[in-house]
Amino acid sequence: MNVFLVAFRASRYAPVPLTRGLLWSGTMLQWARRAKPARRLEDNLHRVTGLEGRELRALSRKGMASAARYYAETFELGRMSEATVDARVRVEDPHGALDRIATAGGRGVLALSHSGNWDLAGAYACRHIARVVTVAEILEPREVFDEFVALREGIGMTVLGHEGGVTFRELIRIGRSADPGIICLLADRDLSGSGVEAGMWGEGVKVAPGPAALAVATGLPLIPVHVRYERLHGRRRRAARSRWGVVLHFGPPVAPDDAPADDRVGHLTRSWVQFIAAGIQEHPEDWHMLQRFGWTETAG
Repeated sequence: MNVFLVAFRASRYAPVPLTRGLLWSGTMLQWARRAKPARRLEDNLHRVTGLEGRELRALSRKGMASAARYYAETFELGRMSEATVDARVRVEDPHGALDRIATAGGRGVLALSHSGNWDLAGAYACRHIARVVTVAEILEPREVFDEFVALREGIGMTVLGHEGGVTFRELIRIGRSADPGIICLLADRDLSGSGVEAGMWGEGVKVAPGPAALAVATGLPLIPVHVRYERLHGRRRRAARSRWGVVLHFGPPVAPDDAPADDRVGHLTRSWVQFIAAGIQEHPEDWHMLQRFGWTETAG
């Protein structure tokens, strides 16, 4: 049986500190041995920050610790009370994105990156914003994917497996329906094979076309959201039962009709990419890009 699957299932019964400690230790071992995930992360962080040598190693260590925190929290999520979730999550909405979602009938398309803890954010959003609909990469073995789906559906999300056009058509159907729901897509890593060219940190990259294409197809506003960690103190830390919480920072909503008719998908994509890239650059240690990223060439 897959080791990851065993750990996932065992975490339902093991003491939370034990799960956290084991995941942190295993991740730090990967970092110390410069295993492939750690090397991938360092390469990606180098491109974001320009750091090298000891400074880059120190940043990648923080990044691996942040990734371990994400998995520990996600494994714990099914055992968290609503009060604990609420204490761990803080919302920043300087552009009125939540009002825009409400005006659209509790609907919208949200573009996120693999930063912070998006599952914890989803658990909060399901109760305080709207039903969350999302897409998950179909992992191997299939049992791992099924466990993640069960976890996310247990906290109120609707999860679709990533199956190309079939999944996109279902998202369009959901987006055009009158039922409230925010469609949240992790879009910094393109899984479609037809990524949109954009610039991030002075580099050319390809990102997922899904959020922009879905907004154009449904007419829903497209809203970027960056999720990061923050240290907790005092009463909130005690309520959260953790030293760490997450911040949901909502970017400016963009309406598909505001984009040029001849390049709506490209325009909308560049809009959310600019916001997400700034968030990652400000908090690079919380960008969990331990896989190959969509670098193309140096942007001019």
